[in-house]
Amino acid sequence: MSIQWFPGHMHKARKEIAKVIDQIDVVIEVLDARLPQSSENPLVEQLRGRKPVIKVLNKSDLADAGRTRKWVKYLSEDTVQAMPLRMGQKQELQQLVERCKAAAPARVAADRPVRVMIMGIPNVGKSTLINALMGRKLAKVGNEPAVTKTQQRFVAHNGLAIFDTPGILWPKIEDEDSSYRLAASGAIRDTVVEYEDIALYSLDFLRRDYPQLLKERFKLTELPASADELLDMVGRKRGCLKSGGVVDRTKAGEILIGDLRSGLIGRLSFETVGEWVEKKRLAELERQRLLEQEQLEQQDSSHQSPRNDPPRG
Repeated sequence: MSIQWFPGHMHKARKEIAKVIDQIDVVIEVLDARLPQSSENPLVEQLRGRKPVIKVLNKSDLADAGRTRKWVKYLSEDTVQAMPLRMGQKQELQQLVERCKAAAPARVAADRPVRVMIMGIPNVGKSTLINALMGRKLAKVGNEPAVTKTQQRFVAHNGLAIFDTPGILWPKIEDEDSSYRLAASGAIRDTVVEYEDIALYSLDFLRRDYPQLLKERFKLTELPASADELLDMVGRKRGCLKSGGVVDRTKAGEILIGDLRSGLIGRLSFETVGEWVEKKRLAELERQRLLEQEQLEQQDSSHQSPRNDPPRG
């Protein structure tokens, strides 16, 4: 499944960010701790240039703690810092504030607010983070993507001048796993995808990585051999039946995804550092192969003799 979802307000947001990025001291990119790489937007990297960035792995209380620690280490490099965050923890929020100030010492020394832009894909908690940093509700919050439609600017009481931006996805999500994971997490509108498809992908993942959590949540003693059978089993357990005792798979999928998003199944992470290191290695090999193929084709073309037709007389 390759998803293309780039509404007009996202294109507008990208243009607005490009206009003001030179005024920004520090970028905070909010990621979903359950899928840090899939929720990392390559457009953020392009737009921020060499600005210091703090990658906040939000919803870390819903993620697998062991996997999160590895992601923090993997993502931290050069001008990039990474840290897990639980919105309700004031100590962690204060740590984020201090990191922003440390990344712009000249602004602090001049007793001027550090200008921070908060960026990220839809529904990862940007507006909730702004409200937490401000200590009061200023940014609109919703549990669905694309709540913030226009860029906003707030000046905080803690020495930060915060710029909010609408959540932006990139025009085409090439990686199939990322498409499913973003849909399962709620970053993509539910109208764009089918609950049953996302549920089947999620059940395959849960059977492989977190079978015990799945058994405990749905009170199963054994897991069936396929995600199809498992979805039917979940549907029967939750009473998702149509006439004739047929399982309503859409309703069963909706329940499963709701439990997954809310953390009722348990703390879990969709992806590992090792998986993405291998994906990137294979992508680089493919890029090299295509480059070499193109070079060979160019050489063959240049070695072909010009056509010499006999003169007409």
